[in-house]
Amino acid sequence: MSAQSSFSAGFISADAIRTLFSNAMSEMYRTEVPAYQTLVELVREVNEAVLAADPAERHRLEAAGGLARITEERHGAIRLGTAHELSTMRRLFAVMGMQPVGYYDLSEAGVPVHSTAFRPVTDEALSRNPFRVFTSLLRLDLIADAGLRQEAEQLLAARSIFTAGCLALIEKAEAAGGLTEEEATRFVAEALETFRWHSRANVPLELYKRLHDAHRLIADVVSFKGPHINHLTPRTLDIDMVQRMMPEKGIAPKAVVEGPPTRRCPILLRQTSFKALSEPVDFRDGDGWRSGFHTARFGEIEQRGIALTPKGRALYDTLLQDSRRLVAPAADGSNAAEYMTALQEVFAPFPDSWDEIRRQQLGYFTYSLTETGRRNPPAPNADLESLIGAGLVRFDPVVYEDFLPVSAAGIFQSNLGDDAQQDFSASPNQQRFEADLGASVLNPFDLYAEIERASIDTCLSAMSPATA
Repeated sequence: MSAQSSFSAGFISADAIRTLFSNAMSEMYRTEVPAYQTLVELVREVNEAVLAADPAERHRLEAAGGLARITEERHGAIRLGTAHELSTMRRLFAVMGMQPVGYYDLSEAGVPVHSTAFRPVTDEALSRNPFRVFTSLLRLDLIADAGLRQEAEQLLAARSIFTAGCLALIEKAEAAGGLTEEEATRFVAEALETFRWHSRANVPLELYKRLHDAHRLIADVVSFKGPHINHLTPRTLDIDMVQRMMPEKGIAPKAVVEGPPTRRCPILLRQTSFKALSEPVDFRDGDGWRSGFHTARFGEIEQRGIALTPKGRALYDTLLQDSRRLVAPAADGSNAAEYMTALQEVFAPFPDSWDEIRRQQLGYFTYSLTETGRRNPPAPNADLESLIGAGLVRFDPVVYEDFLPVSAAGIFQSNLGDDAQQDFSASPNQQRFEADLGASVLNPFDLYAEIERASIDTCLSAMSPATA
């Protein structure tokens, strides 16, 4: 995007700010976690190989406008400690055109957080830069030890994770309706400080250990100055190839790829990762510091498929539950092959062609004119199916932009240690989360349906005899 095209009334666009920020985040994380650069290079190598071997897929992605975004696509993840941090983070991401989409209660899977994903929501904004951040809020109410819970609350209440410059520029953007290019550059630099790794903890080693014993994620959130980005995730076109190649690059992948099985027509989201790094950390010790280690940040790779309709998602959830009842994946990955085989067999009833997924209304699609359709206006009042059958209209899967609770929990547990899953008795609490957020989360199904509906309207309008 050129500098000139990103201005409106002197302001740089939110899409352009998001691109500046995601690029800066990626550069910072490359420096902090060198293995991340290895993942990025591996993903680029795999994506190039997939496209070279499948010219039809390359052509489809090019025609649908989705090729340019894939290799540079990222999602990040952070964990926050207080309602104030969450509501301010919402305002920070809004400057970049990112809104909270979806609600995820991970406590049901043994992880004491609930979450949303901040991301762009329109088809146009997603095509420019689909950067998204999975953002979790710690559930302090799930800490059984009342004394430890109070200590954690006091520590979190005393910290400030945003710089004064960042807060001032958020307020400026809200009041003025945007930021100039110079202000946006300063905003990105200030905002980046919130996500930076800090090798000094805010707590003594003794308290860290007690927080760690309650849950490793609690220790990760409470013990530090801010919510360091705990992973950045590039997008691949073939996660199975990545999984096979990671050991060749000196990286040990987790045993099981989270999500649906391997398919010709990918659905939803598949994710893999390598174990979290054990990083040196200095803990408070009286007037000095004491050396120790902390394990939180890891590498993750994802493959994104089609966004499913409520009907398709219900089928997916049922099949996933059936597969896990048949073979529950072991925490140590010892039955990985058995689980993946069961997953493949159980998912056989889910259609594996784009046309059949569309006909059964299991997934969302965008519709556009073919070259023939642009040259030949249809008969009056032609319906969409007739236009598709006549080769005048094409359909392409809408990319799933969100996350899967079971997969997210599986990644968290894998990287927090095999013993990280605990029994937290909690019920979904979206209303409380939204109160802390200061806004309602958007319904992802509504967003996908709107993208599909708008594409149909645009397609039919363009082909009407009056405008042909």
